[in-house]
Order: sequence, then structure tokens, then C-alpha cells
Amino acid sequence: MATHAAHGEERRRIEFDKHLPVDHRLNRVYRFGAGLMGLVLIAFGILGLIDKVGFFDTRGDQVVGLNTNGALSVLSICVGLLLFVGMVIGGNFASTLNMVVGIAFILSGFLNLGLLETEYNFLAFRIQNVLFSFVFGVVLMFFGMYGRVGSALPHDNPYWRARHPDMVEAEPREAGRRDAAAGDRSLPPPGDAR
Repeated sequence: MATHAAHGEERRRIEFDKHLPVDHRLNRVYRFGAGLMGLVLIAFGILGLIDKVGFFDTRGDQVVGLNTNGALSVLSICVGLLLFVGMVIGGNFASTLNMVVGIAFILSGFLNLGLLETEYNFLAFRIQNVLFSFVFGVVLMFFGMYGRVGSALPHDNPYWRARHPDMVEAEPREAGRRDAAAGDRSLPPPGDAR
């Protein structure tokens, strides 16, 4: 029984990969989201490194309204490059990466909120950084979840099709019956000479 369920799960995953072509609209959303957000992080990190702030300087320095230090700048560049990798690979990987990194940003916001004004604030966070972390995380999660999570996904959506293979197989049969019924209604009844 467990082997059958595992086989069904593998079959769905393989079918999903086939149903999300490179030029699919959802793939473009995931790639665009990863690339745009990665670019924001890389630009922030580079601007922070240009100021030559100390690596773990807890006072930090202001860059585009956010506090930063060397560690936060390098971390921002690394995460930005990771998002660029997601943009290049695309598909399910980019979607999942966007969601995971988005959740990590939200958790980072909560963690650093607790570390504000303490000696353990190694990334030199201030309240504006915490708010940015929350907003950035939510936007990135939106890019990752777009068209993947929801109760009203259209039936041509590859995620819906992967979750409902039995309904996908039934749809062409039902469409054929509807077309046949519509064709029967358009024909005049036998013996009716119009």
C-alpha cells in the first residue's frame, strides 16, 4: 500500500515537471520574482560594502534608509545570488526557493526584532530593517506561491492537475459528453422537414 502511494506521488511529480514548460506563464512569474528580489539584495549588499563599514560593527551605517554592516552586506549578496540561481533554473525550484527564502526573511525579522538594542545584534538591525525583512519576505512568498497555492486554481493549472490526476482524466470524457449532447440538440428531430 505504501509502495503504491509512493509510486503515485512519484508519478504526479514527474507529470508536474512535464506540465510546466519553460515558457509557462507561472514559470515567468517565479523567475521574475527571484530575479527582481535578488537584484534588490545584491544592490543593497554592494552599496553596504562600498561604505567599508566594519564586518560586525553593531552601530552599522545607513544605506538607502536601512542600517547595515559588512556581515549584513555579504549575507545580502549571497542570498541575492541564490535567488539569481533560482531565476536561471526556474520552474518548481524557483517557486519553492522564493517561498523558503521569503519565510526565512520573516523569521529573520522576528529574530532580529528580539535582538534590537542588544550586544548580539551582529547584523546591525534597526526597526526599519525589521520592517523591510517582513515586507520583503511577504513579497517573495507571494512570488513563490502565485498560482501554486489557493482554493480556486483553474483546472489548466499544472499544480491543480498534479494534485487531482483522477479529475484531470475525467475532464476530457465529460467535455466529450457535453459536446455530443450539444451536437444532438442542434440536429432537427427525425422526421422534421424544415
